[in-house]
Amino acid sequence: MKREGDLKTPVGSLKICSVRFRADRLRRPGSVIRTQALRPDQGWCDDPESGMYNRPVPDAFGGSHETLWRQDHVYDCLLITDQNSRPRVRGRGSAIFFHLAREEFSGTEGCIAISASDMRRLLPRLARNVRLVVARI
Repeated sequence: MKREGDLKTPVGSLKICSVRFRADRLRRPGSVIRTQALRPDQGWCDDPESGMYNRPVPDAFGGSHETLWRQDHVYDCLLITDQNSRPRVRGRGSAIFFHLAREEFSGTEGCIAISASDMRRLLPRLARNVRLVVARI
């Protein structure tokens, strides 16, 4: 079972809810999934004690949160999943995204990551109700 901070990708079926991208670094990705440009003031709450847990928040949010406007390139293209969204259970994991991998393909904190070239090929092929299936191997 997924727990906040366990550094594991949750096993299951994750719906892709929306695509976010850095317009200062990339052109708008072609996708039928709702796509929005990221802004420098956006974050994502990872504080299980907050009423905003696993929700978008302003980067100036007072509780623990992830900054979405990063210096590295992993969130230049960011797909938001529905992991632990309905119902939202405190402590069951937050900010499980599908995003760009680091150059050395080092691990994530529970997200799913692929190369930028693979993401460019994949996005136009995704259907509106696409789901990522994560299984133990």
